[in-house]
Amino acid sequence: MLELPIYKNPFYTPEERAEDLLSRMSLREKIAQLDMKFGSKYCTETEEVDSCSVKETADYDWERLKTDFPDGLGYLHDNYSVPAVMNKLQKFFIENSRLGIPVIFTGEALHGIAGTRATILPIPTAWAATFEPEYAFRAGRVIATETRALGIHEVLAPNLDVARDPRWGRTEETFGEDTCLSRKMAVGIVSGQQNGDISAKDSVISEPKHYCIHGIPEGGVNCGTARAGFREIESCYLPVFEAAIKEGGAYNVMVSYNSIDGDLMMTSKHYLKDVLKERFGLKGICRSDWGGLRRVHYLHKMAKNEKDAIYLSKKNGLDCQGGDEYPNKLWVDSLEELVNEGKIDIENINESCRRVLKIKFMLGLFENPYTDEAEYKNIINKKEHLDTALEIAQKSIILLKNDGILPLKKNKYKKIALIGPSSNKVRLGGYSAKPIGRNLKSIYDVLKSELPDTEIYQCDGCGISSDDFEFALGDQHHLEGIKAEKYKENLAEAVEIAKKCDLIIFCGGDDTISSGEGRDRCELTLCGNQSKLLKMLSETCKPIIFTMIHGKPLAIKEESDISSAVLSCWFGGESGAQAICDVLLGKVNPGGKLPFSLPRRSTMIPCYYSMLPGASNEYYEGKGDALYPFGFGLSYTEFKYSDLKITKTGKTDVKVKVSIKNIGKIAGDEVVQIYVEDCESSVVTPKLLLKDFKRISLNPNEKKELEFNLDYNAFRLMNQDYEWVVEPGTFRICAASSSKDIKLCGEIDLD
Repeated sequence: MLELPIYKNPFYTPEERAEDLLSRMSLREKIAQLDMKFGSKYCTETEEVDSCSVKETADYDWERLKTDFPDGLGYLHDNYSVPAVMNKLQKFFIENSRLGIPVIFTGEALHGIAGTRATILPIPTAWAATFEPEYAFRAGRVIATETRALGIHEVLAPNLDVARDPRWGRTEETFGEDTCLSRKMAVGIVSGQQNGDISAKDSVISEPKHYCIHGIPEGGVNCGTARAGFREIESCYLPVFEAAIKEGGAYNVMVSYNSIDGDLMMTSKHYLKDVLKERFGLKGICRSDWGGLRRVHYLHKMAKNEKDAIYLSKKNGLDCQGGDEYPNKLWVDSLEELVNEGKIDIENINESCRRVLKIKFMLGLFENPYTDEAEYKNIINKKEHLDTALEIAQKSIILLKNDGILPLKKNKYKKIALIGPSSNKVRLGGYSAKPIGRNLKSIYDVLKSELPDTEIYQCDGCGISSDDFEFALGDQHHLEGIKAEKYKENLAEAVEIAKKCDLIIFCGGDDTISSGEGRDRCELTLCGNQSKLLKMLSETCKPIIFTMIHGKPLAIKEESDISSAVLSCWFGGESGAQAICDVLLGKVNPGGKLPFSLPRRSTMIPCYYSMLPGASNEYYEGKGDALYPFGFGLSYTEFKYSDLKITKTGKTDVKVKVSIKNIGKIAGDEVVQIYVEDCESSVVTPKLLLKDFKRISLNPNEKKELEFNLDYNAFRLMNQDYEWVVEPGTFRICAASSSKDIKLCGEIDLD
């Protein structure tokens, strides 16, 4: 009996097996493992609603696949189907590879795996609004379980950009403006997706993006350069990726398109080698974003041709091209030539290929390359997953204003006018699955069911986006097919309906044209005639509840002023409408908090809470501070803070205790936020910085003591010598309900 080669023997470690397989591969085979291409481009049938969703009856152009990938392939992306179809593709790559190397299937899964089948969770910004990392973890478990059941091994998520320019369309993909909140959510989602063992049939590889400063693009325009100083980068942006990799265990990272002060991320030795691989200890690979390498040549003008662009990125630490526009042959030919010319060291190729192979062994693909073809039917959209989607949506809703009208008292209002472009539509957000054959409920559907004795009159009144609001999609491939809604402008009809009713519930905000990737805006106002309609409705003198379903922060001062209550609901996924109605009717007490500051006006940005002091923050037109600040959110009950105790437990370790009591009449959640101020420092620091938080549930008259442990990282700064230190002196520690609602403060000296 012939002895198995080491790479086929599961009793050896992934490292040993990868090394053995690497020694048997040709240069071209190694390079081919560093490429990712789109599977759906080779299939015979895709869904009409989504060109990346492959029908169950589809076949593939096998001859073209053989021609295009003679040396194998590392990754296959955007091929959403059932396991039987995925297995056919996997079988092809294994049997047509000289050494039988399987491919990694990868997909988009920002808040549920893309395609047409998965559970659609609320957008990540909604998870952040819960201020509960456990919900990010649970979202990760749903995503991982469904993704792996469908035969996909890796997801290109989460988005860990700290977003501080709300004009940026991709703001809705992030965890907000704050480093501490983003860090904790990052660890939650990555841990949930990978769950400690990527070989498990309910785990996937997590690939955080967009490393490392994509959330502050100049002008708020996607892919715009970031202008940030070294201290800001090290203090605000890098810690989120560091936590995802070191604490969450993320294997891979997607590199952003943009440059930082002229240093292009895809060709940056400092950020790719020195920081990502050496300092953070990245275990897997870093890959370019879609079309990224091509930009090195044609957009950034750093390379004279395609080969030179590949050279610059590969030499400086990039491992793989991610679905780039460079054909596999161009990629393989160029790198082979660069190695033969002595410009790229063979060990550079070996190291990247070694990382890819190790991951494939850790995934268990050599022993179990195929996915059970029936089991997914018992996993996709199962009750546990749908319940998680609903609970996150409920917990993420933020009460911004309430004059006492909420929660609605049953039978108080005999006639309700349900007005607005989102009153009878389901808003899922960008990068959502496109459900086929599932009847998702709108707010109108749910309210009719919940209030059978109330007359509910629904009218859109206006739209959000229109044909003239659309703009060129450019090379944002996954935005193809997104079109502005067709609607009939009927403001007068909406007002006439409102006049005969006792209450107006206005449902508006964003859609996938006004928010999402490539949907950057220079105004943060409500799109279309929403504001005009709201003003017309206010003239009926009927109370208005403004239910804002949105993706990014919006400037809503005038709309807030004329409303009796305002709810911030984000894109709530497939259960968003139910969650909104649960809050309106008092079945759920809102406890979400703002992960972003909402500006008073579109032009009064930036307005994130942790801006460095120095400016007066006053304009001729009025104050420039946030209308609703970071961390803000009301409740149907009230909470009292007391007994703040601050105790030094080590040289730079501090224990903080504070008691919270529900002094209202109903149960509710409060997010207790701990902020730190450095009272005297050698460099300029923010007035306050969030350092920890906890969400608690309290019954009426219930009181709890919470404990927070702050360590070195809570007090450190980068000094004038660019060294991390905790400077001796006084620190003010605050327990707060928001960044502007400080309840209790105390001071402690550290030496």
